[in-house]
Amino acid sequence: MKYKVIIALLMLMFVENISSAQSYRDNNNMQLGKVESDGTIRNANNMCLGKIFEDGTIRDNNNRRVGTIEKDGTIRDRNNMRLGTVSSDGVVRDNNNMRLGTISSDGTVRDNNNMRVGTACGINTKYAAVLFFFNLF
Repeated sequence: MKYKVIIALLMLMFVENISSAQSYRDNNNMQLGKVESDGTIRNANNMCLGKIFEDGTIRDNNNRRVGTIEKDGTIRDRNNMRLGTVSSDGVVRDNNNMRLGTISSDGTVRDNNNMRVGTACGINTKYAAVLFFFNLF
């Protein structure tokens, strides 16, 4: 009996983790939106803003291409103009290589003055950069 309960709890945790979305929040811990496991971006009212696809294509809720995230962290707009980059260690820079901020491994998002501007715990660093620093949606 004890093993059945343990197995049931493990299964519940597994199913919950698959279907759960990671939220991104402002500095006051107010939820701004969430990123679902398939890359769908939703606002705080659960309305779909768009989606970031595995190939790096970013589309709005009307399925129009609004930008891309390249494998090297380069972020481009719909006209393929370079907006900036996010490095593997979470440093976000604009097109002129000026530092915009950072996204730490724990999901803390800080601006260039090292002020905490929000959190994106569990969200891919490149996705978090698009959400906080590059206004593509």
